[in-house]
Amino acid sequence: MDEQDPKKDLSEDLIETVFRNGTVTTVGILLAFSLGFITHWAANPIPWRAYHLVAVLPILAGIALQMRALSLLLDVNSLQRRVYERANRIFMTGLIFTACGVGMAILLDFFDIATRSALPGAG
Repeated sequence: MDEQDPKKDLSEDLIETVFRNGTVTTVGILLAFSLGFITHWAANPIPWRAYHLVAVLPILAGIALQMRALSLLLDVNSLQRRVYERANRIFMTGLIFTACGVGMAILLDFFDIATRSALPGAG
């Protein structure tokens, strides 16, 4: 009988709690940095323009994905390898979105400051 035993060794499909806890810590710290960046940028003295949405939308989408990943990782089911790996993929996608948005925000601010300083009487 070569049927799969439903009670096969489940430890193969589980990850170590210590490993998961480290991932939760990492996700939490990077999420805090992402939230801190958007908060700091919102308080920036440069007035917001419609073109800033090019940077804000990926940052907010990335933060939402990071929060979803943290939510998945805090669930007891995240000890299952497939749930853990899904949470990691969601987190990495969110991190990439956030990083792209932060890069765009820096470039937008740079060009805005450069334009203001290049034009006499601007600002």
